[in-house]
Amino acid sequence: EAADIAMVLKMLPHRYPFLMVDRVIDIRGDEHGIGIKNVTINEPHFQGHFPNNPVFPGVLMIEGMAQTAGVLCIAATSLTQPKSVYFLTIDKAKFRKPVLPGDTIEYHMNRIAKRRSMWWYRGEAKVGGQIVAEAEVGAMISDP
Repeated sequence: EAADIAMVLKMLPHRYPFLMVDRVIDIRGDEHGIGIKNVTINEPHFQGHFPNNPVFPGVLMIEGMAQTAGVLCIAATSLTQPKSVYFLTIDKAKFRKPVLPGDTIEYHMNRIAKRRSMWWYRGEAKVGGQIVAEAEVGAMISDP
């Protein structure tokens, strides 16, 4: 199963310039999914991060992992109206390699725990099959 950009926009409250996932593929309920983010030079953070040396900010990769997990949670609950998704935790974050304009990031997200309206995922951000960042993130869905 997959969610294209139209479906992602229906599920998440985030909008440009803070939407960090273009689509989600390989969705297996709330257990697994891969978020896709195409990195382009015209994104606003590259103006200051860094001039003449554009590097995609690591914290935005963590946000992309969380947004991918949010799509999985919302899709799995079959909600007709979007709910709010909130970060609970970020653990074991590591940044391995810089991500540059022109790269495509894949956020490989796997559920590690679930309790009521809360989910925890282990994520690996990959470019060309190589891990560029990893983290464990927790999120919760609630009424907006």
